[in-house]
Amino acid sequence: MAYDGPLSLQAASALVPYLSAHNHHRFVKWGEIVLKRVTLALLAMIVATTVVARADQRPSYNGPLSASEQQFVKSLQATLGTRYAHESDAEAAGFFRYTNEDDTGAISFANLHWTSASIAQPCQLWYGRDGALLGADYCEPYKPGASRPTMFGVNPGRWFEFDEHVHWIGTDPKSGKPTYDNYIMAPDFRKGGGDPENPSAATLVKMGKAKSTSSVQKIFEFPSSWDLVVWVKPNPKGAFAWKNPLVKP
Repeated sequence: MAYDGPLSLQAASALVPYLSAHNHHRFVKWGEIVLKRVTLALLAMIVATTVVARADQRPSYNGPLSASEQQFVKSLQATLGTRYAHESDAEAAGFFRYTNEDDTGAISFANLHWTSASIAQPCQLWYGRDGALLGADYCEPYKPGASRPTMFGVNPGRWFEFDEHVHWIGTDPKSGKPTYDNYIMAPDFRKGGGDPENPSAATLVKMGKAKSTSSVQKIFEFPSSWDLVVWVKPNPKGAFAWKNPLVKP
């Protein structure tokens, strides 16, 4: 769930007031303020246009759960809650941590299986700081022009689409501890001479993203995928909500 990937249109839009607020002290004269506002408007248009061309597709539906969705949630809570109650259960099953705690309080684990054929086969699991299971992601390969997945009785509008990118787990040079949330978009990785489908730490070193190949503990491709985010932990806002008020980051 803790996806630190491509810039969304919402994030790009949020950039404009941030720039305006943090540069206000530079513009005192009325004419300069007007010019700045025009400049910001143009910047917003440029950023928005660029993002639309490469942005992930966000969910298009966030309504109440249908009867089939409620059954799906009950089933996954029973299945995943038993199999993966603690992060150690996930690690024993081949999942590994690749993110820091995100703004929802979740730490994500992946297993590099990007097709979820059943409720028992999530592509990601997320845990709290105490190691207790919070939720899961289900994945389906993304094909340009194809419709959103119709799986598990879930409204297709609840699925995200993530663009292909490469993640890696690094090493802090001082502590020797793993570093997470390192990623680069596939087109940029290719420009650096790498192959996203078979990524190499040597490419990261060549691009200046890592000091040595030995400092890269793990590197992997996150292919273009449809992704469904679901809370296993009961959520007053609903199982498909982005945040859970019962979880404090």
